[in-house]
Amino acid sequence: MEIWLGKRNESELLVKFAYSDEGIARMRQLSHRRWEPEARAWIIPYMLLTIDELLEKFGDANVRADRALMAECQFLCDLLEEREARARSNRKVVFEESEWGKFTEYQLTFELKIRGHSVKTIRTYCGHVRRFYRFYEEHRVIGVADLIPKYSYSLLSENRSHSYVNQAISALKFYLEKVCREYGVSQASFVRPKKQKKLPNVLSTGEVIRLLSSVANGKHRAILFLAYSSGLRVGEVVRLRLSDFDSERKTLQVRQGKGRKDRQTLLSEAAYEAVQIYVKQEKPGGGWLFPGQALGSHLTERTVQKVFENAVGKAQIQKDVSVHSLRHSFATHLLEGGIDIRYIQQLLGHKNVTTTEIYTHVAIKDVSRIHNPLDRILESSELEDG
Repeated sequence: MEIWLGKRNESELLVKFAYSDEGIARMRQLSHRRWEPEARAWIIPYMLLTIDELLEKFGDANVRADRALMAECQFLCDLLEEREARARSNRKVVFEESEWGKFTEYQLTFELKIRGHSVKTIRTYCGHVRRFYRFYEEHRVIGVADLIPKYSYSLLSENRSHSYVNQAISALKFYLEKVCREYGVSQASFVRPKKQKKLPNVLSTGEVIRLLSSVANGKHRAILFLAYSSGLRVGEVVRLRLSDFDSERKTLQVRQGKGRKDRQTLLSEAAYEAVQIYVKQEKPGGGWLFPGQALGSHLTERTVQKVFENAVGKAQIQKDVSVHSLRHSFATHLLEGGIDIRYIQQLLGHKNVTTTEIYTHVAIKDVSRIHNPLDRILESSELEDG
């Protein structure tokens, strides 16, 4: 089944689909819906809860939306992106319906949504709780309070990173406290591994030039130029709009980045020129700077990752890097250029400066001034021999 959503006015949406008894039955389950004969469409309120309810009732349907609606309704974009991600996933874990099922997942999703969590966080938390239930089915004889530390240990034994385990514990803690409520699990059960002090993988300025020079495709050049020159996360790159650029002030508006925060960052002249060339060539529509294949959607994060990986291969860069390394490199190169760390914190959108301070450990501005003791010893030895 395929349904189409469009904007009727500022307070109402149109819903259309091919006539079927099943479709009509589902629509009649919605609150505040009505049939409009003249429009030959169903009318629903333009409200987030109603959109959410509609997509829930038509969970297996192919949902398309008007471009104008997608351009103004970020909530709908996020929901459709989540549906696409689920459809692409081939991983299916089956649990007993009494323990984990659609209703339980709906409860967790609901509690996260009303607290303003992003689609990515909702997807991640649901995944962690599903995996815990699989572990729980194998260890039912153990109480939940005793099982959580054992689950953490099992994840660490699989060589999962400490940040992954901490995220899993956060998901379980949220689920048990906000959804289940009946579990009397003490805080002592949520044992967390120490944060690993891993240094970010950074590209040198020469490697950045090689990387960017290796890309001929105009769209791909614009993507990588922006990711590096503005210090963007991959999720921020794919959600850019042309209206976010201020060429006169040389700034780029990042809307609803990590933590649902807006911020302004740098706009490179070279990056803006790459964007203009791309826009002139491809004339992207639908509101997004980098539209995706589905009508009204933006480019997927995985596509950007593939673009980066191909560029790394062409540039013959041997380091273990990801597209996020461009953001790390942006911050490190600014620090090496003498920019105050507080400004870098604002450009990156970090809540705490301690997060930004990690780049002081990889910047080589001051390290390059230090004379290595081995070189000094060898030079002294050569002088004595001479």
